[in-house]
Amino acid sequence: MKIETIRRNLVLKELEAKETPEGKQVIFSLKFIKKDGELVFIPRAVAAGLKFSMTENRMRGVLPVDVFGNASSHVTPVHIDAFIEFNGKKVRM
Repeated sequence: MKIETIRRNLVLKELEAKETPEGKQVIFSLKFIKKDGELVFIPRAVAAGLKFSMTENRMRGVLPVDVFGNASSHVTPVHIDAFIEFNGKKVRM
């Protein structure tokens, strides 16, 4: 069984698309490593803004949501180099 991969630049493009043409939020799953080395898996999340320049700091905001699309926690800043898996696909450079 071959593991599917996705390039990081395509992940970033998908994170920029916050809504579908019908106006619904784009929901995705994400696995990443925190600064302290903890592995975090968010099964359902949407892209969210941060209070600082995301591009300059190479960060993206991720908001966990429940099955109905309602926020279930707070916005988490994630460094783009920390992405491990996106929608079940391994993230590569």
